[in-house]
Amino acid sequence: VQLQASGGGLVQAGGSLRLSCAASGRTFSRYGMGWFRQAPGKEREFVAAITWRGGSTYYADSVQGRFTISRDNAKNTGSLQMNSLKPEDTAVYYCAAHAGGSWNGEKSYAYWGQGTQVTVSS
Repeated sequence: VQLQASGGGLVQAGGSLRLSCAASGRTFSRYGMGWFRQAPGKEREFVAAITWRGGSTYYADSVQGRFTISRDNAKNTGSLQMNSLKPEDTAVYYCAAHAGGSWNGEKSYAYWGQGTQVTVSS
């Protein structure tokens, strides 16, 4: 599975962005999908995840209620809708395919996209 994240950019605090993750490979629909982010000088952290059928979602406490993860298996795509953005959301965002294990652990993800930069100005 190859993943490519897009949709990042510069937005003012309180604004919104929608990130997309395009997947290639016929087996993408069999994987759960997650989003992680890494801010400058910080470790990469879990943001959100969704099961392969989309029936369950998981969020970090810091984004709960503001971000929404979704997927469209027919189109081999995933999305992360980000609302009420804050300066602390500034980071490079990565999508990844979940291979098993905890939803918020990096080691649970087998395939990673290249990342897209999100910058939120105050």
